Amino acid sequence: MIIQFCMIGFPMDWSDLRIFLAIAREGTLGAAARKIGQSQPTMGRRLRTLETALGQALFQRTADGFVLTDEGTAVLRHAERIEEEAIALERHVSGVEMHLDGLLRLSSSDWFGTVMLSPVIAAFGKRHPRVTVELLTDARLYSLPRREADLVFRIKPFDEPEVISRKLLHVPYALYGKKGSKSPRAGDGRGVRVVTMNAEFAEMPDALWLKRTLPNAEIASRSNNRQAQAEFCACGAGLAVLPRPLGDRDRRLVALDIGAAPPGRDTFVGYHRDLRRLARLRALLDLVIERLAG
Repeated sequence: MIIQFCMIGFPMDWSDLRIFLAIAREGTLGAAARKIGQSQPTMGRRLRTLETALGQALFQRTADGFVLTDEGTAVLRHAERIEEEAIALERHVSGVEMHLDGLLRLSSSDWFGTVMLSPVIAAFGKRHPRVTVELLTDARLYSLPRREADLVFRIKPFDEPEVISRKLLHVPYALYGKKGSKSPRAGDGRGVRVVTMNAEFAEMPDALWLKRTLPNAEIASRSNNRQAQAEFCACGAGLAVLPRPLGDRDRRLVALDIGAAPPGRDTFVGYHRDLRRLARLRALLDLVIERLAG
């Protein structure tokens, strides 16, 4: 099926955008050519035709491959929407169920990605093996408006007007110690060593709770990585406040009752409104909601 569009006075085939998407996803002409069964010279020629039609350079050519320019990133959003419509049209005309395809980039904190998202991503991969899911886990807040990620999970609500978001779930926290540890006395902390957040995250609710509840405790170590905190705790470095899904799964740890539980945190999920009709994103988000919020 040949689908044509008209842009800036030039007729443009869907196949030109398909080539653009393949290069954006694969990073090199050679890999993109293998992906869609075209020759490398043809890929390069069709890309130049598309850039001429749009009047913009869509990629920076580097020694490591093709990197999207700002204009290319903007075109990518529109091209993916056109891709979804083209696939839907082909499915409707042919009456054949077609497979989801492409890349999804997710961002979350370290422990949430490992403990909560990894099993969901694995299940999604079995259902949709042609979709590649890239999971980025660090303390940085990836930008949805700048298209640094397609789907972002974080503990702060989204306030960007172009982002569609919802509260996904509430995560309870608990104070943990190495198995065999005894509960300290709240409001004291003398003789107790603790593992807590580093200075950059010292104002997080659980860090403030720990400081307030055990004011005289000695700080054994600090980290912005929850899994590192859990490991320190399991090795006997000190007590730590951890998300229960992380702490409860480690048999080396025990949750301690000191009469008051640390505050839990809400987790929010968001994506750019331009992606609201992206079928692969909707399919993954539906599974995440089913597994984690259901």
